[in-house]
Amino acid sequence: MEDTNRQVLLKRRPTGMPKPEDFAICDGPVPDLQEGEVLVRGIYLSLDPYMRGRMSAARSYARPVDVGAVMEGRVVGRVVRSRAPSVGEGEYVLGGYGWQLYSAVPARSLTKLDPNEAPLSAALGVLGMPGLTAYVGLAEIGRPLQGETVVVSAASGAVGAVAGQLARRAGARIVGIAGGADKCGYVESELGFDACIDHRSADLGGALDRVCPNGVDVYWENVGGPVQQAVFPRLNDFARMVMCGMVSEYNDLEPRPGPNLMAAVRKRLRIQGFIVSDAWQRIGEYRAMAAPLVRSGELKYREDIVEGLDQAPEAFIGLLQGRNFGKLLIKLGDDPAATA
Repeated sequence: MEDTNRQVLLKRRPTGMPKPEDFAICDGPVPDLQEGEVLVRGIYLSLDPYMRGRMSAARSYARPVDVGAVMEGRVVGRVVRSRAPSVGEGEYVLGGYGWQLYSAVPARSLTKLDPNEAPLSAALGVLGMPGLTAYVGLAEIGRPLQGETVVVSAASGAVGAVAGQLARRAGARIVGIAGGADKCGYVESELGFDACIDHRSADLGGALDRVCPNGVDVYWENVGGPVQQAVFPRLNDFARMVMCGMVSEYNDLEPRPGPNLMAAVRKRLRIQGFIVSDAWQRIGEYRAMAAPLVRSGELKYREDIVEGLDQAPEAFIGLLQGRNFGKLLIKLGDDPAATA
């Protein structure tokens, strides 16, 4: 075990797109444990778009990260010390906290992981928060039906990839929107979407008309901006718009004009946002359904793994710019379960 705890702190609140200077990388003490806590040595750190909101002081659904504090993030790791009878040293867990190597967390907040069920990293992606997000958003809002057309933005990402595959299992026709030929090829050939459009297309609306000749019944919104502007007029009567995120607008200094919502009345649209933390109690239900599909290869996923905590700021900036390809993870150290 190291003598110090490598950490990434929020040095200042960004204006617009975050910059490397908005973060500070430092060494702090390995935290002491209180009764009922365990010390987790991180193996994988999840980087997710929602973290941009935590860097802002603007009012939101969750408290922002304080300036000078460790950046927020979920971690998979191994217990190296325990003061809780329910969790022993050497166990693998989901629930380490923050952009740091070591975290002291209450044992009751941890989820134990079986490395024989799936790779540990999957607990941060396809079998974790992104997968649950897709599952809950489709079940509660999207509700795709046999033969309907579902459009998924950011289709090669951690949430979009699962949302599209689950909608396809429900019998819908799935169209993805992604950035670049490589991502679009992956969405079609590996994930099994019926079509995928490059969002950089000169005529995104025309491309949507070609692959969605009968309009759009469900739109999974991850991106916002010009993609949303292109999809919205093509929504059918009684279409559902699953408002998961709008990553292209997270760094805007002023809100962009949205679509005219008169169509919501005329077409009887359902437009609903949701936060997956409101449904975290369903993670067991989701994992019970999804883990066998991951093991069999029916539910596919892709990871973009960056080595080393010091690379987290630049990797996060790349995430907001769409440079990652798949679920973005920082590898904090060796994964013993991968070589066992």
